[in-house]
Amino acid sequence: MSLIDAVRIEARSAPMSGIEAVANYGRDRAGLIPLWSGEGDMPTPAFISDAAARGLANGETFYTWQAGIPELREAIARYYQRHFGKSFGANEFIVTVGGMQAITMALQVTAGAGDEAVYLAPAWPNFAGAAGVAGVRPVPVLLDMTDNGWSCDVEKIAAAITPRSKVIFVNTPSNPTGWTADRGTLQAILDLARKHDLWIIADEIYALFHYGGSRAASFMDIMVAEDKVLFVNTFSKNWAMTGWRVGWLKTHPSLSRTFENLVQYSSSGVAQFMQRGGIAALNEGDTFIASQVERAHKARDIVCKILGETGKVRFSVPPGAFYLFFAVDGMKDAEAAAFDIVDKVAVGVAPGTAFSAGGEGFLRLCFHRRLDQIEEASHRLAKWIKDQ
Repeated sequence: MSLIDAVRIEARSAPMSGIEAVANYGRDRAGLIPLWSGEGDMPTPAFISDAAARGLANGETFYTWQAGIPELREAIARYYQRHFGKSFGANEFIVTVGGMQAITMALQVTAGAGDEAVYLAPAWPNFAGAAGVAGVRPVPVLLDMTDNGWSCDVEKIAAAITPRSKVIFVNTPSNPTGWTADRGTLQAILDLARKHDLWIIADEIYALFHYGGSRAASFMDIMVAEDKVLFVNTFSKNWAMTGWRVGWLKTHPSLSRTFENLVQYSSSGVAQFMQRGGIAALNEGDTFIASQVERAHKARDIVCKILGETGKVRFSVPPGAFYLFFAVDGMKDAEAAAFDIVDKVAVGVAPGTAFSAGGEGFLRLCFHRRLDQIEEASHRLAKWIKDQ
């Protein structure tokens, strides 16, 4: 028996990301425009980096609060007051190593081996991957693509619920489709969770990347304090901090001690000097976010116009997030197409097969980049599409 055969099957079965496969293939290509990953092209702003550097210079390199330093948790609470009109105590937030640790801990609290977690697909692959590693069976429920955009049939969620179901994972605005739930859909999902006594893990990290004139609808708009809803979030997207790996989890205050213990037995907390950067992001970053959303809105319109003019692309203009999920007439193998696009027109996109069920026949690109790059990448993609 080889060593790999001795590894726990859940770990051994964790799939390689289809996004990573294409990125590893093309990341060193000269002149390539990389649109495969979910991040912008701007480095972290100086007002954030400088705050972290000051913390480092001041010797903030020791063990710190498991749940996050009080100043950061208070800043997160103020963020929700400004953008969501909600008053929360600082003790309702747990600082995490990126959004992924928040998701992992939320799963640890809500489900275990043999349980099931329902999620909406096509989907960012990391939730299903994390669930599988934990021994939880991820159950996809397909969104519907219509002439009016992507939509969620809540009856499909209801049909997927079994006695083993413990949690519903909802990402809105969505990666990769841009689907954005309206208040009525969120209410229907919440009612379903209440009926079956299920948890909801709400991934609303793109709530401010919404092109409808205000933030996207949130479970916070309709829930009561005792509802079984956990919110996962990250500094990555809003403040150009993907490499920092700092996020947070919003929970009921009665669960704070539980989550602090999970932090203790996993990461033991986020470096204090990095949390100083998070405070600066929250306190001083609203103008930066607004400028990023405005740029992404323009980039979305550019790529949709250029690809749409080929007459060979099917997509829904995304109302939120910063991705275009599109199908190309005649494309039979999305993974092969992604590699071919790297080779022939030097643009990096992700195959739809990386995004779980329902992604077959699609490609995803991230348009959160400089407008001149998005225009150039769109023209290159249009050339590849026309040649098919």
